[in-house]
Amino acid sequence: MFVSEWMTATPQTVSSKTPVMEAMQLLRKGGYRRLPVVDGDKLVGIVTDRDLKEATPSKATTLSVYELNYLLSKLTVHDVMVTPVITVAPEEPVENAALLMEEHKISGLPVVSGGTLQGIFTITDMLRAIVAMLGLKEGGTRVTVSLPDEPGVLARAASAAAPSNIIAVVTAGVQAGHKRELVLRVTGEGAESFPERLRAGGLEVTDVR
Repeated sequence: MFVSEWMTATPQTVSSKTPVMEAMQLLRKGGYRRLPVVDGDKLVGIVTDRDLKEATPSKATTLSVYELNYLLSKLTVHDVMVTPVITVAPEEPVENAALLMEEHKISGLPVVSGGTLQGIFTITDMLRAIVAMLGLKEGGTRVTVSLPDEPGVLARAASAAAPSNIIAVVTAGVQAGHKRELVLRVTGEGAESFPERLRAGGLEVTDVR
């Protein structure tokens, strides 16, 4: 699965010269959390709802309404946007995008190709991709197996699936005791008896749902 399959194409954008109040209205009207900042064809920054809120004066301010309006009228997106921007290419796997978001503690990535904004990939898009990856909407039987971390063990688990159909496989990596936790989701004929076939093959089944 690639970013291009799950991103939101042609997202709402603003320019660096857009007034902050106008950007806030766009966020509220569209229900967005962030806006890529584009000057011409070039991505120059990104602004979030938090950036905009932090740029506006507190309710505790002693400024008058007129003074507030004057200050806000002078404030542009350029004054509050984040730059440089962490981006992702459309051909990147979604897991690479997830790693970028986790490493930089951000919840959205502009998707850029050849210097041009192609879309935006958010945490919501990531969740949609994960739901599809794990086959969560396809039902079936979910089985967790604790496997020794050694070559060929995954093939043993997969061979026990027949005559069922494996629709998703995921591993949580090596756990304590050099064990690898594997989660498989199977559907079709014999899905309910899949755990018994795994046990018959000498594998440790730790959870069935």
